[in-house]
Amino acid sequence: MRKDFSEELSPEVREKMKKNLLYVGIFSIIMMFAGFTSAYIVSMGDSFWLKYPMPIAFWISTAIIFLSSIAFEVGIKQIKKGSLKGLKIFMLITFLSGIGFVYFQFKGYGQLVEFGAHAVNNHIIVTDGRYGDYYDIKVNDDFLEVDGNKFMIGGKELSDGEMKELQNFMKQFELVKPGVNPKISSYGTKYKLYYKQQPVGLIDGKLTTPDGKAFQYTDLLRLSQLSVNIRDKRGDFFVKGEYGKDFTFYYKGKELEYVNRELRLEGKRLSKYLQIKAMDTADSATSYLYIITFLHLLHILVTMIYMVKITIYSFTGKYTKEENLSLRLGAIFWHFLGLLWVYLLLFLLFIH
Repeated sequence: MRKDFSEELSPEVREKMKKNLLYVGIFSIIMMFAGFTSAYIVSMGDSFWLKYPMPIAFWISTAIIFLSSIAFEVGIKQIKKGSLKGLKIFMLITFLSGIGFVYFQFKGYGQLVEFGAHAVNNHIIVTDGRYGDYYDIKVNDDFLEVDGNKFMIGGKELSDGEMKELQNFMKQFELVKPGVNPKISSYGTKYKLYYKQQPVGLIDGKLTTPDGKAFQYTDLLRLSQLSVNIRDKRGDFFVKGEYGKDFTFYYKGKELEYVNRELRLEGKRLSKYLQIKAMDTADSATSYLYIITFLHLLHILVTMIYMVKITIYSFTGKYTKEENLSLRLGAIFWHFLGLLWVYLLLFLLFIH
């Protein structure tokens, strides 16, 4: 039977061919990520952009993939010395480190979600159910105030217990249906609603306007949206934390100020057009972050399948001092993915 063409070539030629194929694949990946990072910069240039620190878990995963590359390289040196035991140890460390990298990447996504930065195109600024646009809440004799994502009474932020009590009161307004005015069980003792600066009444367990008319579905929907925002401790922004400390908002590369619940550029209130544009702006920055990091993670996951193979080969004695090409090719690609991740992290750190 005629041998396969590749088997007729010398080991040196076969190695060169496989390396060239690997380098072509690496170049293709580089071009793909170059395209995404370029699109990121272009998208940021003429629009509103949200910036915040990278999740701690991403930094941990960076340290792990760096250590895994070292372990991989040490494993190759061990087999070149003829030490199968050393190869087994360091390949196992490399494989487990790869699993650790994947784990902390997903941990990082969890931290982003907890922070309020989701993969889907959420808006940056709260528009639906924004406190003060339609509804205000009077707590005893003082009106509730909002500054960023802080809920306050008399300039003092609510304690955890006070916030929980407010959330429990607002929970009864979360679910609304067309044509159905929800029955209210708790109202007026401590908390009272104001709609368009007018006190909201309660007749037969149903909310009413000052002249005694039942609320329309649109009015109840706005109240429902407000209750969801309070449930999620969301004031003016979808992401959590304090403006200027935990996150910032940029326009055309310039940081915006946040004063009296308004965004300002270089000390001046945004024009009406820019205010509307800011309200309508989706959080493209976070969407790009998810796309870029998840595409890298996808390459890691596919490579992990190959890592299973070479780890098994390491433990079954398939590699020798002379025959270890697939091991070395795997190391080249693994080192590349590690360097690619460092580049992406630094890009997002200084640009995002």
